[in-house]
Amino acid sequence: MTDAPAYQVLARKYRPETFADLVGQDAMVRTLKNAFAADRIAQAFIMTGIRGTGKTTTARIIAKGMNCIGEDGNGGPTTDPCGKCEHCVAIMEGRHVDILEMDAASRTGVGDIREIIDSVHYRAASARYKIYIIDEVHMLSKSAFNALLKTLEEPPSHVKFIFATTEIRQVPVTVLSRCQRFDLRRIEPEDMIGLLRKIAKAEAAEITDEALALITRAAEGSARDATSLLDQAISHGAGETTAEQVRAMLGLADRGRVMDLFERVMRGDAAGALEELSAQYADGADPLAVLRDLAELTHWISVVKITPEAADDPTVSPDERGRGQAFADGLGMRALARAWQMLLKAIEEVSNAPSAMMAAEMAVIRLTHVAEGPSPEELMRKLQDSPPPPAPNGGPGGAPAGPSGGMTHAPQTSAQHNGGGHSGGTVTALATEAAEALARYPTFDHVLELIRANRDVKLLVEVEGAVRLAAYQPGRIEFTPAEDAAPDLAQRLGAALQRWTGNRWAVILVNGCETPTVVEKRDAAELALRAEAQEHPLVQAAMAAFPKATITHIRTAQEAATEALEEALPEVEDEWDPFEE
Repeated sequence: MTDAPAYQVLARKYRPETFADLVGQDAMVRTLKNAFAADRIAQAFIMTGIRGTGKTTTARIIAKGMNCIGEDGNGGPTTDPCGKCEHCVAIMEGRHVDILEMDAASRTGVGDIREIIDSVHYRAASARYKIYIIDEVHMLSKSAFNALLKTLEEPPSHVKFIFATTEIRQVPVTVLSRCQRFDLRRIEPEDMIGLLRKIAKAEAAEITDEALALITRAAEGSARDATSLLDQAISHGAGETTAEQVRAMLGLADRGRVMDLFERVMRGDAAGALEELSAQYADGADPLAVLRDLAELTHWISVVKITPEAADDPTVSPDERGRGQAFADGLGMRALARAWQMLLKAIEEVSNAPSAMMAAEMAVIRLTHVAEGPSPEELMRKLQDSPPPPAPNGGPGGAPAGPSGGMTHAPQTSAQHNGGGHSGGTVTALATEAAEALARYPTFDHVLELIRANRDVKLLVEVEGAVRLAAYQPGRIEFTPAEDAAPDLAQRLGAALQRWTGNRWAVILVNGCETPTVVEKRDAAELALRAEAQEHPLVQAAMAAFPKATITHIRTAQEAATEALEEALPEVEDEWDPFEE
């Protein structure tokens, strides 16, 4: 009595055997077919893409096509291998002596590559080409890659290399430049559903379209993941496999109930949202999975709001599509973006919390309270429409602010305080070469700019913080040093100015000057600007609405205009480097 054949999982049973069987890789198939037809077969290929898109399978199909001899034994390289000749059968069964498959994840060293280098000089035992298929090639060590370079660049005519990797960025550019690269795409939902329906029909399994959509969404573009999940779903269901059974198998919350929870959250119904979350938890839903579903739903609604055609996703049921479009029409983009950011933070918190359910409940409470709050535009409109509080009696702060709100006045310069700008005309009247040179520094601010331009940071800090300017004219500075001033400050300042300008400067110490230093003026101007801002009616209204609020930063109209000009400048794209990863 013969033993019954062992069961083979669907992912292996329905593995593509020809280029025509590959799903969703039309661009790569077209390129390879043209290369085979023109006899322009490269010496090395590298396949990259996410898991389960057919990298190793494509490598085996290429190996079959190169070595296929046809059913009559006289065929040449082809993109349509017969699958019947001895080479095709042996390659698909993984036992061909001239097709060497190596797993770079377990054989990463130079010794493993040396075996390949030593064997490439011998011709194939029975096939047309000796082909080396190296899976997960990015796992090779740096030394192993370097050892392979020369052979990869100039292999014997009977040798071909085919690499597969999920991490193309970890492969050295010196290897990539020696290979033809093919990027295998994620399989589109329409193609994936068609593939699963074809396999289910071949297996005489009944499964609903909604269940296939759930499997497709969970597979995330991977054919192997999808067929493995289909295999599990067929075993899980008795008779016809329904969406509810697949949802229970995957541990997913009901999409309709996720939408119910989302609706209550965005409506600000905290009690209803907590009740729905508790009901889903009682039915076996994972709190982390529920929040992830909420984040996925928020993203999908945001995309539908921007591009309505995104609602035509074949993995979405008509009822979900209608509710999603209603959410997109009724919710603002700011509310959706805020919910997305809070959900990302909540997912991280739930992952690390000792009690996932408690953390999820707190996240839902925060979401509902933020959802019912006013948007920044509504808050500003409310503050503008509300009557301003009465101005305080007496004092300079009681005067109403001007149209600019009292927040755009720039602090006065030291030259405006001291009248130093009027001495330039007197000095230039001397008509000497030295006077003309010194006339370029008509105010003390120009001296500060000179120190700043020469990048003497230590001297600049000392001058701004320790010089109380008594009198200034080009070439002559009189000041009273602050209490913490260095004793040799005047000497060092005069020497530095003479070195930079080529003219002698008289730096004289005097007593009794109480003029504020540059730092003190700057701080005083900031305090005055803050005090003026606090007297503005709109700011006072905001303070009344939010008693614990504080002013952290004031941006003047001049600063805002400067930032707007900088943002308006066109960005210059970096020059493209073809060898840069």
